[in-house]
Amino acid sequence: MADLFAQDDVSAEAEGGPLADRLRPRTLTDVVGQDHLTGPDGAIGRMVAAGRLSSIILWGPPGTGKTTISRLLADAVGMRFEPISAVFSGVADLKKVFAAAKDHARMGQRTLLFVDEIHRFNRAQQDSFLPFVEDGTVTLVGATTENPSFELNAALLSRAQVLILRRLDAAALELLLDRAEALMERPLPLDAAAREALIASADGDGRFLLNQVETLYSIDLPEALDPAGLSALLHRRVAVYDKDREGHYNLISALHKSLRGSDPQAALYYLARMLTAGEEPLYVLRRLVRFASEDIGLADPQALVQCLAAKDAYDFLGSPEGELAIVQACLYCATAPKSNAAYKAMKSAWKSARETGSLMPPQNILNAPTKLMKQVGYGKGYEYDHDAADGFSGANYWPEEIGPQTFYEPTERGFEARVAERIAYWNKLRREQGEA
Repeated sequence: MADLFAQDDVSAEAEGGPLADRLRPRTLTDVVGQDHLTGPDGAIGRMVAAGRLSSIILWGPPGTGKTTISRLLADAVGMRFEPISAVFSGVADLKKVFAAAKDHARMGQRTLLFVDEIHRFNRAQQDSFLPFVEDGTVTLVGATTENPSFELNAALLSRAQVLILRRLDAAALELLLDRAEALMERPLPLDAAAREALIASADGDGRFLLNQVETLYSIDLPEALDPAGLSALLHRRVAVYDKDREGHYNLISALHKSLRGSDPQAALYYLARMLTAGEEPLYVLRRLVRFASEDIGLADPQALVQCLAAKDAYDFLGSPEGELAIVQACLYCATAPKSNAAYKAMKSAWKSARETGSLMPPQNILNAPTKLMKQVGYGKGYEYDHDAADGFSGANYWPEEIGPQTFYEPTERGFEARVAERIAYWNKLRREQGEA
């Protein structure tokens, strides 16, 4: 598998192969963009210096060097490299690998077992690694693009160190372009702006970048391309976004927190990231509706109205016209005054309801549809608020065993400030009536 890609010591066997293979690193120092791990002070650098590896999980986006680093790690400490893919392997394959590793261990040769896409193994398959990792039969190096916290067994995670690979930044991708040009002994047929656009199109994926470079070198171009010409020739990489995995949850979290932080520009950016990557618009709308209640509430009651109207507009217009209504709802929520008073009140009220059980309300506010219920006092002494002065009776509505409670405490932001004034007014009348 091709990953990250040096120009020196190119083998004769790779000379006719794909560009990414021909630029594969020969040492860990040739790997680009992961100095925080492979440098002298990085976790991998320290392991190599000590000459001994512990089991690790390499977690990072595609095209950042997970496979290459694993292979070079084995070379650096003199271990046998045994690669398998969780996509194509099962328990029978694992048993053969472990048996072979035991045979080599008896001859004094340690085995680095590299498992690509390790998150694709189910829980039982992941458990099968445990005894062989614990007794040192293999040193496990797993590679995954998914969050190990969600995808790997806790028992396996407790026996392996998780190392995070970064998406390649512009400087790292530029270095790959320089290496490709040195190998090909000619510059890329791009002007400066197109070169920047090519790097941006890779979205941090070095392997994708080199595949695009190989396409450019395979075409006889009469002159250097500008960004428009490059776009017409090459397809932009689709953003990494799994709608049921971590990318999904990361972006919806970023959208929600940008809205809560009243940053309409960032909120619109994350909304665009989700929708352009193929997120279901109705999912985004559901989250906006929830936000309107949780983080705005009565500080601006129109926020909920706007979000529900956006849902109706999207249902009516469809895509792409309906997306503008989602944008409007997003911007409205981002710029609205914020309050989580209703959310906090709900949690407090629910907690009290669970704790107090089946307490009876005071009898004066209970209906009495039967003669017996009237005889035992249901509804006796009820004061009809509309007949009272100021339309307010000041009656007690709480079970005798707990007395009045306070769950909802409005803020002074937005419309909720007026709500706070109303509650203060009613509390004042209640006190006055109690003193009379």
